[in-house]
Amino acid sequence: MSALIAAGTGFVAGLSLILAIGAQNAFVLRQGSLGRHVGVVVAICVISDAVLIVAGVAGAGALVQAHPGLVRWMTWAGAAYLIWFAVTAFRAARREDSLRADAAVPAQAVALTALALTWLNPHVYLDTVVLLGSISTSFAGARWAFAAGAVAASALWFPLLAYAGKRLAPWLVFNIVIGVAMLVLAAGLVWGSTDAG
Repeated sequence: MSALIAAGTGFVAGLSLILAIGAQNAFVLRQGSLGRHVGVVVAICVISDAVLIVAGVAGAGALVQAHPGLVRWMTWAGAAYLIWFAVTAFRAARREDSLRADAAVPAQAVALTALALTWLNPHVYLDTVVLLGSISTSFAGARWAFAAGAVAASALWFPLLAYAGKRLAPWLVFNIVIGVAMLVLAAGLVWGSTDAG
């Protein structure tokens, strides 16, 4: 029973952390709307979350907290990438054939973008490695059940998000929405880093 409770808690905690709009979620929505390389993006997001959650439950959260300089470097690198991504999205939105052009982007480029939006985002580490890792310590004998529940939340969320992007495509101007979202997220990263300093 304790394993079941731990798994349920992990599922709820994991889902609550990834529900917020972020660079990763916005990109999954965008690729879902295009209907291109969706499986690649979803797989990268789910596998990346699983790796980070397992690392957090295994105790890597202490390592992240012990090296604030690494988190600060990732914050600035992530903000720079988000700004670049926003600029490319705004430029694409000016083209009449922007959706066709976006759909023609090769799988490798889409995969690299999904990896960058996941692994260069310090909030991902704070949520998965530090926070979920910390919560898992409450379930000493069932922490891996907790991890399984959190991973299951990601495995459910990202395919649903991609499907939602496909359904919402006719009503959303994705390049403009994505560009604004990336700028807001970049500003949030920089602002948070300044406050922490």
